[in-house]
Amino acid sequence: MSRSLPLAFALSAVVAAPALAAPKDDVAKIVASSAFKTATANLEKDHDRTVADIVTLTEIPAPPFKEAERGKAYKAMLQAHGLTEVEIDPEGNVMGLRKGTAGGPVVVVSAHLDTVFPEGTNVKVRREGTKLYAPGIADDTHNLAVLLAWIRAMDAAKISTKSDILFVGTVGEEGAGDLRGVRYFFNKGKYKDRTKAFFSVDGLDPNGITHVGVGSKRYRVTFNGPGGHSYGSFGIVNPLAAMGKAIADFYTIQVPTEPKVTYSASVTGGGTSVNAIPNKVFTEFDMRSADAGELAKLDGRFKAVMQQAVEHENATRSTRVGSVSVEIKPIGDRPAGQTPKDSELVQTMAAAITSLGYQPEYDASSTDANTPMSLGVPAITIGGGGKGGRAHSLDEWIDVDKTGRFKAMSVGLAAVLATAGVN
Repeated sequence: MSRSLPLAFALSAVVAAPALAAPKDDVAKIVASSAFKTATANLEKDHDRTVADIVTLTEIPAPPFKEAERGKAYKAMLQAHGLTEVEIDPEGNVMGLRKGTAGGPVVVVSAHLDTVFPEGTNVKVRREGTKLYAPGIADDTHNLAVLLAWIRAMDAAKISTKSDILFVGTVGEEGAGDLRGVRYFFNKGKYKDRTKAFFSVDGLDPNGITHVGVGSKRYRVTFNGPGGHSYGSFGIVNPLAAMGKAIADFYTIQVPTEPKVTYSASVTGGGTSVNAIPNKVFTEFDMRSADAGELAKLDGRFKAVMQQAVEHENATRSTRVGSVSVEIKPIGDRPAGQTPKDSELVQTMAAAITSLGYQPEYDASSTDANTPMSLGVPAITIGGGGKGGRAHSLDEWIDVDKTGRFKAMSVGLAAVLATAGVN
């Protein structure tokens, strides 16, 4: 997950509109119902089971591109919860259906299986009071367990929905995974044309509504040259000099602050010895914006700068034993998108938040919801309810103190039920 980017900019397509009456009324009716109160009570009753699920799943490593073992365990859990059509798709996404009465498009509720931590990371959960510490426990293992708790709560309250609800554990949300799980789901999966709305449950804060997807372009740029002895071959072209100029020139590009556009030279390496002109060096670059047009504009300027730096080096130093060339390899491409603030889905989520005593906070981020947003499918990212911190660090933690926890967990459930429709 890559959240916590405040929506400090205004986009014309997401200007706030007056609240829609229907979502507000639907949510209020659901929250006031005896069935919903029973469901919330079951979240509290099942507290220990939910915590046990969090621990079990966290302690199954799910490093980038190696989520299979956790996926198998999650599939068994979905089956144990009585879902139908439980399966692992060819990309590794795990899913199961809670049938509604009306058929038609499904409401998708997802959390991601993968973590950012490499293979071999110690994922044993450590408990200190009400806090649980382990890599990946908050992002996003906690929410895999929340989805299971919601299923049990609906079953305990005998809640029947009109739309089918598809619960999904996705792969490849983090980093180099580049949203591969959700990309497959919406481009090749069997539900790709059957999704009514998409909830990515990623994060903890029950106030948050991520309705703008920040797109990104990521590249590994490799500069190649003939190489040689630092003394004997002095004067020939040096790919490191070309790379240095490329980075320096890239950082002269002025980008707008609204909509927000960012860029970074992030990782670099190469060369063989301090006394050798390198024959190969590389740098990885990251560019982001919620505005697809601005991101495309920056992307074009970036590529031009890389090529111009190579041309400059070849014109400045000797190419008698060879010239410098550049290879620009994509390593990440997350689409930008948005679900407008006045859409039914966002208004429904906002109504669920306010109905349960919280305050909606709208933001922009890069999550699984980016892909459906970019395809025009109503999608948002929400928190599963809880407290935690230090995401993407070895001392990542969540607090499983019961105080206020179950009301916070019930916010997303209320929005899902209102979106699916309750009989």
